[in-house]
Amino acid sequence: MIPLLVLLVGCAQGGDLIGAPTITDGDTIHVAGVKVRLFGVDAPEHDQVCTDGSGHAYPCGGRAANALDVLTRGKNVRCVPRDTDRYGRTVAVCYVGSVDIDAWMVRAGWALAYRQYSSDYIDEETAARADHAGLWAGPFQAPWDFRHGGPATYSAPAARPEGCCRVCTNSQPCGDGCIAIGATCHAGPGCACRP
Repeated sequence: MIPLLVLLVGCAQGGDLIGAPTITDGDTIHVAGVKVRLFGVDAPEHDQVCTDGSGHAYPCGGRAANALDVLTRGKNVRCVPRDTDRYGRTVAVCYVGSVDIDAWMVRAGWALAYRQYSSDYIDEETAARADHAGLWAGPFQAPWDFRHGGPATYSAPAARPEGCCRVCTNSQPCGDGCIAIGATCHAGPGCACRP
């Protein structure tokens, strides 16, 4: 009877995985006995070191995993499978309540939008970079470059111009926010600016 109960809690809503997560790193968790890779994001590796805005080295892989742990601690998550990767992991979008964990990690600056596989979290990455959130507080090596010994490819943007509330790096200013280049802005003047 107990194995059946575990099965019913672990899988619901047409294959969704539900349960208390165990954090492996900033983009991998175990839910209901299944290893899950967060869809569309790439977080620093567990042994990766980054540099903060003051020039001090810190264990950014550990901080990314810690951020994910703090977000999910004591809560059940629901993971909606999207694919299986070449390592046999289930690739999924995961939620704590209505919060998209994948998007939250990118917006908090502890993961990057994994453009090789998805364009879903580019806006969250742009906002995190503009706000110098998480990794974006200083220069760092993208996780995919770290794994392959490539160069440091990212750094925090220059400080915002005075009076600017949001820097639109890959978009255009529109009121207090940013919109796609070429889109028509229907907002009045605001504080968003170009770098």
